[in-house]
Amino acid sequence: MSMNYLDQFQKHVANHDYPSFLTLWEEYCLGDEVDGEELKRVLKSVKESDLATPFGRHVEKGLILWEKIQSTELGHEVYKLIVDLQTSNDPELGKQILDYLQARYPDDKYYHDKIRLIGLREGKDFQGAVSNYELLTHMKKGNFVFHTGGWGVGEIIEISFLREQLSLEFDYVSGRKDLSFQNAFKTLIPLKDDHFLSLRFGNPDELEQRAKKHPIDIIHSMLRDLGPLTAAEIKEELCELVIPADEWVRWWQTARSKVKKDTMIETPNDIRQPFRLREAEVSHEETLQKALEKKPDAETLIQMIYAFLRDFPGTLKNDAFRMDLQQKMKEALDSEELTDAQELQLYFFLEDLEISKDASQVAELIKRFTSPDDVIRAIEVIAFKKRALVAIRKLREDWIETFLNLLLTIDQNPIRDYILTELLKAKKEPEVIKKIEELLSFPGRHPNVLMWYFQKVMKPESIPFANQEGKNRFFESFLILLSTLEQSSGHRDLIKKMHTFLTSGRYSNVRKIFQKADLETVQEFLLLATKCHSLSDHDIKIFHSLAEVVHPSLAKLSKKYEEQSQENETPIWTTEAGYQKIKKRIHTISTVETVENAKEIEVARSHGDLRENAEFKAALERRDRLQSELKTLSAQFNRARILTKADVHADQVSVGVIIDCEGDDGSKVSYTLLGPWDADPEQHILSFESKLAQSMIGNKVGDKVNIQGKQFTIANLRNYFDNV
Repeated sequence: MSMNYLDQFQKHVANHDYPSFLTLWEEYCLGDEVDGEELKRVLKSVKESDLATPFGRHVEKGLILWEKIQSTELGHEVYKLIVDLQTSNDPELGKQILDYLQARYPDDKYYHDKIRLIGLREGKDFQGAVSNYELLTHMKKGNFVFHTGGWGVGEIIEISFLREQLSLEFDYVSGRKDLSFQNAFKTLIPLKDDHFLSLRFGNPDELEQRAKKHPIDIIHSMLRDLGPLTAAEIKEELCELVIPADEWVRWWQTARSKVKKDTMIETPNDIRQPFRLREAEVSHEETLQKALEKKPDAETLIQMIYAFLRDFPGTLKNDAFRMDLQQKMKEALDSEELTDAQELQLYFFLEDLEISKDASQVAELIKRFTSPDDVIRAIEVIAFKKRALVAIRKLREDWIETFLNLLLTIDQNPIRDYILTELLKAKKEPEVIKKIEELLSFPGRHPNVLMWYFQKVMKPESIPFANQEGKNRFFESFLILLSTLEQSSGHRDLIKKMHTFLTSGRYSNVRKIFQKADLETVQEFLLLATKCHSLSDHDIKIFHSLAEVVHPSLAKLSKKYEEQSQENETPIWTTEAGYQKIKKRIHTISTVETVENAKEIEVARSHGDLRENAEFKAALERRDRLQSELKTLSAQFNRARILTKADVHADQVSVGVIIDCEGDDGSKVSYTLLGPWDADPEQHILSFESKLAQSMIGNKVGDKVNIQGKQFTIANLRNYFDNV
């Protein structure tokens, strides 16, 4: 039989199409051959669905198929499922089950007690009789079970056939629990001693050691015992329970790389799909061949084969496989829709696959490119990008122009390093300086390149701008760039990297620059630093301290900054309602949204390639927003002061005062001044920090105020709390 039957059965189950399922079942049972694993999966899928009850009257037809595999352990699993599903309680079936159990357990001294307990003595209701008999047989002190009602894994502490009950200790409920046998039949599933859940519950320390030494064995055990699992589900089963949380990321990275190479595990392409344990080993070559049968486009083909050969270079020892790959490359080259970049990479593959290493085709292709820099940019594989540049350097007289064009526009630092090195070797320093001048003049055009080159000039390297004047210019552009990036989205990683560059080594890079910069230059740096919002007050104070060490006269500037910082510590007035609202918001961010976001990040991270992982980037951006909001609200909350009636003085405009105004034309309007958390412009409730509020503060009854271009007279001042 074909596994196509299984697909059809599962489709009918998913669609709740019972008539079609039953028709297919009757056809299936007439087959001459039986695939035991397929039959087991069919029965399991319907058992877990809402079709199980009506199907129970017809499942016995499957006994015809079972008879062909009854002597195997797989046959036992199939028979058990049939008895679990059946609802007819046919006497003939009951007699067959009795004979089956007696033959399987000939020396069981509790046989007759168990037959009574599972309903076979009366023969009225023996659904699940085989599973229940097995559970009773499993009921021994020290054995483990799983509770389907949410209590988790349990260890059997005591059992009494006389009282027909057992005592257990469970994973998720405290204290010892007593269960009758009848309740046990409905909720307990026996677990073998080597079952993953048994080991996790009974000996977690040993499991942790095994997981650290042999992570792939633990993944095998989980997939075997728990079924297919997503990366998030694997983490849920292991993190904290087996692997400490602070070690999880490193452990999963190691395990994930091993899983990727394991021939028994089917790795999903989508993060939301599960890992599966295969029934039989599938070689890496077979996996690739299967993927190639889907006829991917040229770009996908290149990425796929490059990643495969990088991870499994040993497969090229298989001559037949290597020849097959060569053929695939040649077939791809026959396509008329290839770009120059794709054609070049395919020829690189052929060079690697051919024993002769003939490079003539690559050379011919390199020489005829009309725009080699565009070809380089279009190559996604970094190794091939570097390889193409080496060939261009060797084969084309105009390579310098290409390298200069790419210096500021290429994405990868190792490629930039190679380009810079070759240009300086060729004594093209003036041309390089011109490019760097462009970078310094317009840092926002190539932000990552500026960061790359600034890091290089801060090291003892013989490159342009590595002198003090060059470092000063780069530091100035660096601070301007940091301030600019903070005002836009999408540069979270670079901003973090720039901040680390400034603060690492106890601000060693800042210290190096300040030590040799003149007074005027250092003052300019301090001014630019205050415009960088990602730098905290502590960072700015450190900047001032480092500057003061070199130029003591800057102490006055440092004192002035501290005074301004203190002014920013003015209290934030708020009502009780506003205070509670912000308190609740801070609690929600720190206990709910941050936890949810951490799960999003880990789920997205488990997908693997973080460079092209949109879900990972979105989760990180959300983390930044939450952290920024939490930081701002927490700082404000520490300055918050709840406004009371006693704090309000209605003799002049101030916080907590209602201002009744009259216009020259007889119009009337009232405004209430409260804190920023209580502001509601539509209700004329203004934050005392707003421009309009600040323009009115201090005025008294009879004073003139200007509101939205019209002049009003303050007619009355009232205490807000008198009107609440």
